[in-house]
Amino acid sequence: MTLDPSSILIYTDGACTGNPGPGGWACIVSLPDGSVHELGGGVNQTTNNRMEMAAAIRALAMLEPKEATPIVLYTDSSYVIKGITQWIWGWRSRGWKSADGKDVANRELWEELLRQVTRLKPSNVEWRYVRGHSGYAGNERCDEIAVSFAKNKPDQLYVGPRDGYFIDLSELPATEALLEQKKSGGAGGSKSGSKSGSSGRNFGPGSKSGGGGGGSGSGAGVSTGPTTYLSYHNGVLQRHSTWSDCERRVKGQSGAKFKKAKSDREEREILLGWGLDPQTRIE
Repeated sequence: MTLDPSSILIYTDGACTGNPGPGGWACIVSLPDGSVHELGGGVNQTTNNRMEMAAAIRALAMLEPKEATPIVLYTDSSYVIKGITQWIWGWRSRGWKSADGKDVANRELWEELLRQVTRLKPSNVEWRYVRGHSGYAGNERCDEIAVSFAKNKPDQLYVGPRDGYFIDLSELPATEALLEQKKSGGAGGSKSGSKSGSSGRNFGPGSKSGGGGGGSGSGAGVSTGPTTYLSYHNGVLQRHSTWSDCERRVKGQSGAKFKKAKSDREEREILLGWGLDPQTRIE
C-alpha cells in the first residue's frame, strides 16, 4: 500500500507505565514538501489513553495546510479512533455525558482534538488503525519515542528530509479492522481498553521487547511458524528472532528496511516487496 505524495502522513502513539503513572507521547509527521518531523513529550502522572490523544492532538496542531490536503493518521488506539469518529457526537449532544449519564473522561482532550480536526477543514483526517508491534516502521518508531519519554530518557528527535530519515515510511500498514472494544470503556475513557487487549504499553522496567503480539495485516492468514523479523541494510539480509535484535541493527541506519513475518510465505513476500530474489541468502 502506498500513499499519494501530496498527502500528509502521520503516525502517533502513547505509552504509560503504571497507567496511571509516568507517560509519553510521540508522533511522526511526513509532509508533502518532503520533510519529516518527529515530536514527543512526557508527563509525570497520566494514563495511556491521554497520551494516545495527546500524540494525535500535537501532530494535527503542527499542520497548516494552505489548501485541502488529505491527512492519513495511523494509530494503534481504537479508543482514539472510535472516540473521534463515533462516540464524540453522542457525548457532545448529551452535554459531555456518556450513555449511562457519567461524565466523559478526558473531556478537555476530546474537545481539543475535535477543535484541531475542525480547524483543518477542508482538509480531512482519515483515521487508520495499525496493530501495535506489527513491524511497521512508523508505528515502531513512535512506540520507541513514547516509551523513552515515559521513562524520562527521551530519544533524540529527527527533523529533516524524508530521504535522510533513518526509517522507511514508504510501506504503509495494510487496512485492518478495529478490534471490538466495550462501548462503556470508550465512553467513559476506561484506561484498560485503549490497546484492544495489547499489553505493550503498560510496561515495567526492562519489559519493552518490541516483539509483542499482533498480526502483520498482510493477509497471509494464520501463522505457520515462529514470528521473525527481517532486516536489509548495505546489501545484507538478516533474520532476527526478536524485534529488539532487529531494532539494534536498523536503528539510525539510513535506508535500512525491516519487517515482521509470521511464516515462510510472508518472508518471501517481503523479499519480493523489497525487490529481492526470494532465494536471497538470509544470515
